[in-house]
Amino acid sequence: MRPQPLICVNDVEASSLWYQRLLGCESAHGGPNYERLVTADGRMVLQLHRWDRDDHHGPIGDVGVATGNGLLLWFEVDDFDEAVARVEAMGAEVILSRHRNPPDGNGGPNHWEIWLHDPDGYKVVLASPDGTADGDWRP
Repeated sequence: MRPQPLICVNDVEASSLWYQRLLGCESAHGGPNYERLVTADGRMVLQLHRWDRDDHHGPIGDVGVATGNGLLLWFEVDDFDEAVARVEAMGAEVILSRHRNPPDGNGGPNHWEIWLHDPDGYKVVLASPDGTADGDWRP
């Protein structure tokens, strides 16, 4: 199985550039209506779809509902410190600054996280791999 998440956005091209900069991924489609973002080796990371475009499948989202309510776009990144630097350079809206999960003690994933909002208000979490924070617990 390979997850292929898709989110609706207001400006596909702007969101594409934002995620490419944040995650170091690249465009595999491009255009104002739909985008596929992939890793350097071609693995799907995220799909972006314009809110008001229904193409052949009908509407995907309801613009009257809060964007991303209850959804976290969670990405494990190998270059966590560099990713935090990219967040800062981009001026992204940070919800929770860099922190360890769990905050103290053993247990949990023992990794670093930073939580932010993307241009459409979706919550995005960047996390280092499990076991890479400064605790004793290892997966």
